[in-house]
Amino acid sequence: MTCLSFPPPAAPSPMNPSPLFARLRREQPVARVRLPTGDHAWLVTRYHDNRQILADARFSRAAAAAPGAPRLRAIPLERDAITTLDPPEHTRLRRIVLPHFAASRIESSRDRLRQTAAGLLADALAGEGTADLASRFATPLAMTVICEMLGVPDLDRAEFQAVTTDYLGLGVSGPASTLAAAERLKRYFGDLIAARHRNPGDDTLSLLVADGRLTDAELITLGTTLLTAGYQTVANQLGISVLTLLDHPSQAARLNGPASVRTAAEELLRFAPLSVSGGTIRVALADVIVGGTLIRSGEAVLPATTSANRDELVFASPDRLDLSRAPNPHMAFGHGIHRCLGLHLARLQLQVAIEVLLPWLPRLRLAMAAEEITWRTQAMVRGPLEIPVNVP
Repeated sequence: MTCLSFPPPAAPSPMNPSPLFARLRREQPVARVRLPTGDHAWLVTRYHDNRQILADARFSRAAAAAPGAPRLRAIPLERDAITTLDPPEHTRLRRIVLPHFAASRIESSRDRLRQTAAGLLADALAGEGTADLASRFATPLAMTVICEMLGVPDLDRAEFQAVTTDYLGLGVSGPASTLAAAERLKRYFGDLIAARHRNPGDDTLSLLVADGRLTDAELITLGTTLLTAGYQTVANQLGISVLTLLDHPSQAARLNGPASVRTAAEELLRFAPLSVSGGTIRVALADVIVGGTLIRSGEAVLPATTSANRDELVFASPDRLDLSRAPNPHMAFGHGIHRCLGLHLARLQLQVAIEVLLPWLPRLRLAMAAEEITWRTQAMVRGPLEIPVNVP
């Protein structure tokens, strides 16, 4: 069996996943790949095979974080993060944290979030010439939401954003820079948690501190994890979605109410290739057959949910954007016990961003061709570095 290099060759347009995925789904749905670290893994590209892996306890995230495990990134995974724990440790931590991300609690913040988004958009479009909706709208909206959730003071947000940029691999490249940023973030969260012990607020971190069931060390790791999952991922998703709407004006023009916005948001989540693969690496704890291929105990598996979201066996015309697509069982938030903790918050931000954009969309035009826009491609997640529009 041929061993392929990962990541695969990029698509001609960053708005689409690698064309290799489509070929692998047809010809080699479980393919052996060599990772950038030199380690090897099985890349799984079909929808139903991805669901199998993500729901099967024999594929372990904790084993993927163990010393010496095959890994995708140069630096090892955080071993005690909610994203890298197996039951029962994962079950305990998720049970404590999940109520703070319940749909009803998140929905109660819709009006506040709409005001924030509308204000950012109005400010971005208040001048003349062109406006960048990546730096003036998508990124600050995601940063405001995560800072308010974690209780990061306004005065700290510029520094917080800078260290976050390094931690997520968006600034100076190399593992040393990432590790240094990780230590800075841990120190910052340690200080923030100590402040919350002395003077609690109504933010999520304060509530978790007051709850008392998590140690300060667990809270530091959780804060870093929420930042990783809840800031740059959302910022890039918002940016890709805004760019997609501007690039498909006839479909965007048909959006006319909350129901259509919710449906459109789900299609944007499915359609946008937010990362190369979309999945997080796991290690098999036993011999398991996936898609007719034997994966042996100790071998790594990389679920490609980006590919699963374009699986022609599940989605009609999968490479076509259809903002009215329903049902839409996409895997943008994963599946199984590690399904995204903040999915309701991510959905709300995307829905609100679309809502506030709708009155402007008939007059907004990209200031350059979509294919000329520069994209962030070297980090864990992908997204447009700029979305220049002509101010109406």
